[in-house]
Amino acid sequence: MEATAEHIGLLLFVACVVAIVSRRARVPYTVGLVVVGFALSYLNLAPPIHLSRDFIFSWLLPPLIFESAFHLKWRELRPLLPVVSFLATVGVFAAALITTLLLVVTVNLSWPTAIVIGIVLSATDPVSVLALLKEAKLPARVHRLVESESLLNDGTAAALFSLVPVIVAGTASLGQITYLSAVSIVGGLACGAVVGGLALFLARGTRDHLVEVTVTIIAAFGSFMLAEHFGTSGILSTLAAGMVLGNNRQTHAITERGHEAAESFWELAGFVANSTIFLLIGVDLDDLQPAQHIPVVVATIVACLAARAVVVYCGCAPFRRSSNPVPSKVQHLLFWGGLRGALALALVLGLDPATPDAYLIRVAVFYAVAFSIVVQGLSVGWLIRSLQSEGC
Repeated sequence: MEATAEHIGLLLFVACVVAIVSRRARVPYTVGLVVVGFALSYLNLAPPIHLSRDFIFSWLLPPLIFESAFHLKWRELRPLLPVVSFLATVGVFAAALITTLLLVVTVNLSWPTAIVIGIVLSATDPVSVLALLKEAKLPARVHRLVESESLLNDGTAAALFSLVPVIVAGTASLGQITYLSAVSIVGGLACGAVVGGLALFLARGTRDHLVEVTVTIIAAFGSFMLAEHFGTSGILSTLAAGMVLGNNRQTHAITERGHEAAESFWELAGFVANSTIFLLIGVDLDDLQPAQHIPVVVATIVACLAARAVVVYCGCAPFRRSSNPVPSKVQHLLFWGGLRGALALALVLGLDPATPDAYLIRVAVFYAVAFSIVVQGLSVGWLIRSLQSEGC
């Protein structure tokens, strides 16, 4: 059944109610959405709307990424760039490799199946992480570190996933994989920079704040589609476009009123996209039957946590004596707050149905995502409160 305006209106109504109740109950909004979505599906009350790769990539990821990038200032990111870049590149490759090895050793998964799961869950997700951060009043530096790492590592994971067919087939060397991934990453950033520059040029021709907001919408979705068209990272493209537009305030290419209007618009767009994603995660969980695959689900969750721990603690160690070291408690937050979400689901939903163990992969990924959102999302609060009290 095709989604109608009534179905979309119902989703937004449920999201508003969950937001109000969650805040009063002091429960993370995202957790409430997943639980309510699951309950609606179980009671056969959920609207006939489901997550798909095209839905997530075409409509949900671009506004979420652009909103965050629009607020991410280069002067604030620059001091954190060495550690963020390391975690978002080498860290993603390491996480995929560690998860793959653990799944092969612990539950005897085939290498192709383990590789797919490892890559899909190798990166933290900006949708999940940013939704959590919006509810926490963290110190500015901590917020920027967690936010920027989650944004950048998804671009690497998406680029790596595009190479799954050749990796599984064994037709590409490590050098080729690294080269193709680098091309996807650099190409995505280049596409975003070009689109962002063109958007600024277009914005200079008007002083109308409504037209300026429209230009940012074109940049957000246009950068994503352009990069995907050329086989590069749409996530990094939208990130670059958002940063180009958000970091040129001093040039007055966009008026102050235009900036304010754009910030308000993208905040609303982010809320709607976030609400839709997490509610539908809960809805789609009810369609999966994990009973026969519990050992694999448990092993996947443990492997992801172990891989994330190695990446964070070992990845931050070399920067201990730098001018911007990552405090231990912030490392704990990077580890336990490294939630998975929309990107992992989009990638697994985009798998060829003929892929061996496709259903098993889907079950493992969906429940690993659900665990990170519900269990980690509920328990990470004490870490955040500890950071707030110490002003890290």
